[in-house]
Amino acid sequence: MLERDRIVTLAQGHGFQHVRFAAMEPTPHYSEFAAWLANGHHGCMAYLEKGKEVREQPRIRLDGAKTAMVLAMEYDHQRPPDPGGLTGKVAAYAWGRDYHNLIGKRLRKLRRTLWQEGIENWGGVDTAPILERAWATQSGLGFNGKNNVQILPAHGSYMFLSVLFLDIDLRIDPILQDHCGSCSRCLTACPTQAFEADRVLNARKCIAYWTIENRGPIPLELRSHFGRWFFGCDACQNACPHNTNAPDTAEEDFRPKNAWIDLEALLQTPDEALMDQFIGTPLRRPGPEALKRNACVVLGNMGDAAAIGPLRLAAESHSALIREHARWALSQLGG
Repeated sequence: MLERDRIVTLAQGHGFQHVRFAAMEPTPHYSEFAAWLANGHHGCMAYLEKGKEVREQPRIRLDGAKTAMVLAMEYDHQRPPDPGGLTGKVAAYAWGRDYHNLIGKRLRKLRRTLWQEGIENWGGVDTAPILERAWATQSGLGFNGKNNVQILPAHGSYMFLSVLFLDIDLRIDPILQDHCGSCSRCLTACPTQAFEADRVLNARKCIAYWTIENRGPIPLELRSHFGRWFFGCDACQNACPHNTNAPDTAEEDFRPKNAWIDLEALLQTPDEALMDQFIGTPLRRPGPEALKRNACVVLGNMGDAAAIGPLRLAAESHSALIREHARWALSQLGG
């Protein structure tokens, strides 16, 4: 049977920079998650409702689970210089390879090793029904910031989290203290004021939710607040003092390849070719129609008359969604 130090070494050998352990119990902070769902703050993300029983009690998937192993990989990197022109910003997590693919592959290898050593396990990244941030807090990997992201002092919040539940008892790690104090920079930095209180995010006001998860019309009252955020948003993380000197990732697959997107070219690219262009990246998630919708909103916010031509073409799209957002953008530009 593997001991704790050996398990940590194995996990780090698979590229997980941070490894912490928490004792099994009903999922910590589940009551806050349930209240969040009850208030409808998850918007259209019905998958969060469907998996809530397993999120509350992971032993449904692994009877006899005794320890939660929380793993993190850093992905921070300095944003490349603004290229100017008709370009939109992408959130840092989506600059490179889709982390679900990279981390999922490494988790599968780690799980196989644990099975070979007689350790039953179950878990995954955020596509699995796991409250990974709650377990990260419980394990002392980080503390939960006011913007609901995990923060590890001296390393910041740009981390991908995953959790494996194990059927063995291991020494657990102490919980970190809250290091936010009276700071509320992340909350005031939110362009759409999506935080209704400390650690209470209303996804229905969040730029990341609208540009990635929701594929319908973006509410009129929010569009002008998106600025140049084309896919996701890092405003709250950028404002956090803990990210001021966060180290750059050494993971080549997370380095910035899609930090800025040429919106004019995107609008003119056929849907199938657009999906081919983003193979292996998170940018495929919304689909081509929603990506072009996002591009129209950003172009409408830029105040650049050069966007009028591409938007006029988009206003004749076969997609009613794209047409409506293009016409809104043209009205913003006087075009």
